[in-house]
This record gives sequence, structure tokens and C-alpha cells, in this order.
Amino acid sequence: MTLPADPATLAAELRDALRPLWRRFNAHRTLSLGKVGILSHLASRGPLTATDLAGLERISHQAIANAVRELEELGLIRRSPDPDDGRRVLVQLTDSGRERLRAEQTAGQDWLARSVADHLDDADRATIAAAIPLLRRLDADAPGAADAPNAADSPSARR
Repeated sequence: MTLPADPATLAAELRDALRPLWRRFNAHRTLSLGKVGILSHLASRGPLTATDLAGLERISHQAIANAVRELEELGLIRRSPDPDDGRRVLVQLTDSGRERLRAEQTAGQDWLARSVADHLDDADRATIAAAIPLLRRLDADAPGAADAPNAADSPSARR
């Protein structure tokens, strides 16, 4: 296999390879990717403010406010005053939200696992496994990544 000489060509090929897989993987989801992202951040980091969520998702505060309102109407999250600072409001996952997140995260998982088993041999699987940390590194320098709160900084970790 010949590797593309320049990063732009490699990026285009990677995008073109991932797009149909991502669409197929997400075909069974019932929530938007952004809403699943919000639930994921709350599950992994504990209660957060809307500002924290906007930074993590790299979207506007208005977009987060709308998504939080919709998720709250669905009973997947709840808002409550920050016990350390009553001026702040924390958003946290409900039990229903945790269950829905699991369902959303596993949507398409059966197809992907079956496809990996059917189309990739052990060497191919090892190559994919080795690429996962590299793919994660691609997002490390994204705007907001360094400013995003981490689990140790979340209000739940301080309690």
C-alpha cells in the first residue's frame, strides 16, 4: 500500500473512508450526535455547567441551552443549583439519561462488530487497534480541547 505523500490527501482519504461508516453506525440513533455528546460528557465528568458543556462540545451557549432544555424535557438530565456556588446551575444525568446514553452508544455497535468480524482478519484488526490512539490524537489540538474541563476539575470530583 502506498501512503499519500501529503497530509491534505491523507486527510481527504480518511474523511472519505470514515463518512459512510459513520453514517451507517449512526443510522440507529434516536438522538442527535450533539445530544449524545452532552450525555457522554455528563456521564464521564459528572455534573457540569452549560458553559462547560458548550466548551466541551465546541458549540455556542445558545445551542447548549436549547439542547439542555430538550434533554431535560425528555427526562434525561436535570438542572440544580451548584452546592458550592448558588449562582451557578449544574446539569447532571438522570438514571433515564444514563440508560438512554447506553442505548445510543450501542446503536450500530452490532453492525460494526459483525463487520469487523466478517471483513477483517487478525492482522487487520491489530492495525485498526493501533490506529485508534492516533485518531484520538488528531483531536488533541482542536480549539477548546485544552480549555475543556477534565474529570478532575468537575464539580462531582471535588465533592
